[in-house]
Amino acid sequence: MSNTAAPGPVTKTEAALVEQLSHARADLLAEMHQVIVGQDEVLEQLIYAVFCRGHCLLEGVPGLAKTVMVQTLAAALNLTFRRIQFTPDLMPADITGTDIIQEDPQTGRRQLEFISGPIFTNLLLADEINRTPPKTQAALLEAMQERRTTCRGRTYDLPNPFFVLATQNPIEQEGTYTLPEAQLDRFMFMVKVDYPSRAEEIEILKRTTSDSVTTVKPLFSAAEILELQHIVRRVPVAEHVYNYAVDLVTSTRKGRNEVPDATNWLQWGAGPRAGQQLILGGKARALLHGRFHVTTEDLAAVAKPVLRHRIICSFAAQAAGLNTDVIVERLVAAQNRLIQAP
Repeated sequence: MSNTAAPGPVTKTEAALVEQLSHARADLLAEMHQVIVGQDEVLEQLIYAVFCRGHCLLEGVPGLAKTVMVQTLAAALNLTFRRIQFTPDLMPADITGTDIIQEDPQTGRRQLEFISGPIFTNLLLADEINRTPPKTQAALLEAMQERRTTCRGRTYDLPNPFFVLATQNPIEQEGTYTLPEAQLDRFMFMVKVDYPSRAEEIEILKRTTSDSVTTVKPLFSAAEILELQHIVRRVPVAEHVYNYAVDLVTSTRKGRNEVPDATNWLQWGAGPRAGQQLILGGKARALLHGRFHVTTEDLAAVAKPVLRHRIICSFAAQAAGLNTDVIVERLVAAQNRLIQAP
């Protein structure tokens, strides 16, 4: 069985949609590279998430421009943007907002009035999200899943579109709190931000130590971003691609895989939401690479950012020097061997 879908004829409308998304990707990358040096894979994954209406968690050591990336993306998308610096003393009300007592100047009566927090924005940067305790981290759960927040029994809708792009330092660093699994699962991607190459680091030094200021040009309106998100969801998916997504996700669960020793590698496997994000990420990648159909290669390409934060390595895997990325690579390779078998 081939691992590539046999696409049907592409209509003029579909071809126009593909061209529209391809131009949007190229324009967005070009604009972000006015500020960001390198990090092509990271920027690609951020763009996939935006067009899929997904949230992203960026992980890397301090000083790798994670915050600058998010700020640049917000400026290029022309969205309202708020930043929350997560600290150990941050409270849930500091994120969602709270009721305060206000006095009516005409009647003198006092009443509670809701004062919205920084979560009421299109793009929210949750900076160093693992610097604050789980109680405050959990304040984002409802907002990330339902695009709304609740205060004292009253529900308030958030602006549309709404994204949470969070940054975190590696868990091993001092003063960090592991995010709860339920919240990690709300992030479409966990994006690893690594050190730049030597040439890129030299370019960073040149740009950041000069007197020039780069201005990012806004490219889209909120309505245009919503339309691009609808286009992504219209991409058709063949039945064998759905099967590939389900087989890959279930292979992370104990006793449900075809890889020798995989049961011993993983303590916790991915849930159904991982399959949803694989399909959506595959749709975005297909469109942004000029195709109006999804292949299993598209799913394999986004498997690491989708799965790395949804699985937990066992002690045996850690003792063997395996991390989640290595395990995902092996599971993807095993699935590819199965579908290529005669």
